[in-house]
Order: sequence, then C-alpha cells, then structure tokens
Amino acid sequence: MHLFPLFLKLRGRHCLVVGGGKISEGKIAGLLAAGADVRVVAPIVSEQIARWHKAKKIRLQPREFRPADLAGMFLVVAATNSHKLHETVYREACARNVLCNIVDVPVLCDFYYPAVVRRGRLQIAISTTGASPSLASRLRRELESTFGPEYSAWLKHLSQQRKKLLRRKMASAERAALLKLQASGESFSRFLREHSKAPRFRKR
Repeated sequence: MHLFPLFLKLRGRHCLVVGGGKISEGKIAGLLAAGADVRVVAPIVSEQIARWHKAKKIRLQPREFRPADLAGMFLVVAATNSHKLHETVYREACARNVLCNIVDVPVLCDFYYPAVVRRGRLQIAISTTGASPSLASRLRRELESTFGPEYSAWLKHLSQQRKKLLRRKMASAERAALLKLQASGESFSRFLREHSKAPRFRKR
C-alpha cells in the first residue's frame, strides 16, 4: 500500500483524543503544538492531561467514549487498553468520514504518525507504512545527528533571503536559479563559516 505523504494544517480544527494515559499525553502535546482544538474523552486521565484541562488548553469529558463524541471532529486518535473500544472508535469514525489513528494498530488507522526530526521550521518525517516503527526511530536518530541545530538558523536565514529576492524584479528563470543557489551546500558551508563563533554552531 502506498501512502500519500503530507503535512496537515490543524490550527483551529477539532481533534478528539480517546484515552487519558501517557501515550495520549504525547498525542495531545503534538496536536496542541499544531494549534488544534483538542477534546479528550477518558474516565481517568494523567496529571499532565488534568493540568491542561485546568489551564483550559483542552476540553475534557471524564467518562467513557460515545459515538456522538465524533460529531464535528476532523480527526480522532485513540490510545486505550481496550481493543473492542478501538474497533468501535474506528468503525464510528469511518462512518462519519473522520480521520482515525488507533495507536499501534495499523489496520485501524487512516494515517500513521511518522518519526520526525525537527530543526526549527525544518521537519523531516520518516514512515515505514507501519511495517517497522523501530526502523523509523533508528533512522530519525541518524538524521538528528546529520541535521544539527544549525539547520534551524540557516532555514531562518534562507527565508529572509528568499523574501528579499522575491521583492526584486527579474526573470523567473533567473530567480529560480538564485533560489537554488541560496539553498546549495556551498551556501550552507559559507553560512556556517560566517556564524562559526556562535555557541550553538560549535562542534560537539
């Protein structure tokens, strides 16, 4: 099966998390970071989830899941100890065209969480289509050593230079060539040399 790779904009979208344990914490944190409007349904929740609720960062329903909880949702993530509940959540989500992810149950997923390397606005996502999350994690660790924190600053620099270039009047072919040059390995090396005194760029 071939997956369609994409990065979703979740700001303001209604997202449901079923389950209140440690695994759910990580999923909630990711949704909040993306600006999603998060609702959690679980009879018992962790201290962190309770703090998010108290701080009004999420909406919490301290009870068992109900199919009506999916009304108006863009996506749902479920992480509980009940396979029967997971099947129910997936079935009800499919009936309502709500994207569903049942953690660690690939057959009950419309999408998978990739292993991600983040360096500022740079995001590198790795997926094995659910075949081997362990391999995806290993590749993520390798990429983290290849793409260090300096890439965050360089990407910020590239964004600034790109905006300046787009304001200039020139042929589209010339602009494309300059943009390609700005993102080249030589440009990156020059950027590192110019900022070599910054502590975050020193060799570890």
